[in-house]
Amino acid sequence: MAYTGTTYGDITPRQAAYSVAGFLARAIPNMTIERFGQSFVVPTNNTQTAKFRRYFLDGGTGSYSGESGDYSMPMALTPLTEGVTPVGKKLASKDYTVQMQQYGDFVGFTDVIQDTHEDYPAMLKELMNILGDEAALTVETLRFNVLKSGTNVFYANGASRAAVNTPVTLELQRRITRSLKRQNAPMITSALKSSPAYNTQPIEASFIALVHPDVENDIRDMDGFISTKHYASVTPFPGELGSVEDVRYIRSTVFESWPDAGGAAGDMISTTGTSADVYPIIYLARDAFGSVVLRGKSVATIMVVQPKPSSDDPLAQRGTAGWKLWNATVILQDAFLVRAEVAASN
Repeated sequence: MAYTGTTYGDITPRQAAYSVAGFLARAIPNMTIERFGQSFVVPTNNTQTAKFRRYFLDGGTGSYSGESGDYSMPMALTPLTEGVTPVGKKLASKDYTVQMQQYGDFVGFTDVIQDTHEDYPAMLKELMNILGDEAALTVETLRFNVLKSGTNVFYANGASRAAVNTPVTLELQRRITRSLKRQNAPMITSALKSSPAYNTQPIEASFIALVHPDVENDIRDMDGFISTKHYASVTPFPGELGSVEDVRYIRSTVFESWPDAGGAAGDMISTTGTSADVYPIIYLARDAFGSVVLRGKSVATIMVVQPKPSSDDPLAQRGTAGWKLWNATVILQDAFLVRAEVAASN
């Protein structure tokens, strides 16, 4: 007898749990961005607002100098006086909130497939795989759109996007990492694992850079580039190219360019052959952003509706399989996130 609840369509909660596990198992390896930010796991029946909190020491002025862009910690430079208790500092915090939004999609199938497919359950499993890929691409694109809107920008050449027509260089990377270090931006030392469970793993301290595959050749040509195949004890991330000094580069086709947005194309990739396409490279330090992670039992819902008679489908010819999930991303500290705008060599 079919399950009559509405949360999962015509599958039981137990079947839905298996479906979500398969859905997430397919999606998670494609989720690059969420590994490196602060994480918010969607609670059950709780809130539509994700809250990220940053703690700091209040030196007594009621605000932290970091709020204006200086992220240095206050220091205790006055010697103690015997028998006199120092003024001390207070622990303060600042909250960053973002409204979560729901996204979803479905795919239809017919009763012919249900009645004649030699392995109908396997077909539904493959549908979950396909939908997992779609969900991952959707969420990754939504996150990237937030990150590339940051205000901390370096150009490969010139003073605006319209002038950019040269590739990324070691000199540009060093200017970017120097700016991060001057803000005391901490390197990333842990990341989410490639599994549906919410678990982290320690990694070697580094900044992370997100790039499009078109930029890959220029990165490999940078002085000091070390390919992942030459890593000694470091486990590469999915899509990782390698490292240059203290930056690890990870590629994805999600990190798309602005077509024809730069200067004269010359030898650079161009959509029309006139102006260079401009590619964003996102350099991340720890705590640069926060996101609702695609982990845990409450983040995604899988629904399967079997073909059955209804006023819209009197002959029970159509069914659907679909997904919906919650998502939100917010930049927490602009100074810890740099967008480099570069061209890509042909």
